[in-house]
Amino acid sequence: MEALEILNQHRTYRSFDETYQLSEEELHKILNASRQAPSWMNGQMYSIVVIRDQEIRKQLVAMNPGNPHMLHSSAFLVFVADLKRTEKVARHYGTDYPIDSGLDPLITAVTDTALALENAVIATEALGLGSVVVGSIRKDISEVSRLLNLPDYAMPVAGLSIGKPNVEMRIKPRLPEEAVVHYDTYQEYDYGLIETYDDTMEKFAEARETKRWSKKFADYFGAAPNKKVDEFLKMNKFFQPNI
Repeated sequence: MEALEILNQHRTYRSFDETYQLSEEELHKILNASRQAPSWMNGQMYSIVVIRDQEIRKQLVAMNPGNPHMLHSSAFLVFVADLKRTEKVARHYGTDYPIDSGLDPLITAVTDTALALENAVIATEALGLGSVVVGSIRKDISEVSRLLNLPDYAMPVAGLSIGKPNVEMRIKPRLPEEAVVHYDTYQEYDYGLIETYDDTMEKFAEARETKRWSKKFADYFGAAPNKKVDEFLKMNKFFQPNI
């Protein structure tokens, strides 16, 4: 498929043919495409952990039982924001490494990681396969980090299940363009656009959704954030406790 066609036909798949084996050639095509993603100053501040060990995948599902595809997909990758590599560079040159005095290095690394992850998603779809991004691995971020033997200055951002879909999915509608795209300056928009999208998604009727789109996020952001991430970042030298 052409690149624009792949992008505009994106769908998330959560059910895969367990008999399908991703070839080494396919895996490396995905990994190579992922590694060609843009990054700040060509820093490539991420690592990709390919989980081959079925026992590790079983433990990930045990922590996160709502995502059994982490075990049943053909491949499972974990994308890690990695500032350990640049810490090694700083030690090599004998320079300071005060990344814990501000949030910008972390934002940079997470951005690089997200770009590499998106390239992997696109490459997967170009091969005629499907995937699902698993952000909920951060729910047990310290446990996942220990399981994968991650060093300090490394943060698991999201997983990616890859395989051959065995259930067809529809292309999910997006928010109205007027609520997302702004020209020259940020433009205020009428809340009615969100209500329109609520209606659109209600008609779309995705089985796994139990609330209106807006209510889902009102409830999510109305609760306290996952403090495990804050504690993990402090313990792993991303920022000082008083930031």
